[in-house]
Amino acid sequence: QVQLVESGGGLVQAGGSHRLSCVVSGRTSSTRVMGWFRQDPGKEREFVAAITWGGGSTYYGDSVKGRFTISRDNVKNTVYLQMNSLKPEDTAVYYCATSPIVTMRSTDFRSWGQGTQVTVSS
Repeated sequence: QVQLVESGGGLVQAGGSHRLSCVVSGRTSSTRVMGWFRQDPGKEREFVAAITWGGGSTYYGDSVKGRFTISRDNVKNTVYLQMNSLKPEDTAVYYCATSPIVTMRSTDFRSWGQGTQVTVSS
């Protein structure tokens, strides 16, 4: 079983930057991809970014491309989401998750963190 713990959420002003972290532990041998998703109340869960655990290939959702950067530290078993040029519409609960396949579909991710709230004020 894989455990994920996100941290770093908070209140940020529009135009500012913020970084989220996700520490992964447990049976990570089958993890192929780490992803970040977000969800606002009343909306569907949205793909934000993903990174392959081995090769470091990255993938981004259209709404964050060019503003957000996903990275990983394999020694620390940690995935980061650097968020720049934040907008009020980036407000959501952000979740990290793991998948055994390279994918951007939330249904393919097997383990999820508890989520961390990011609020961007205008």
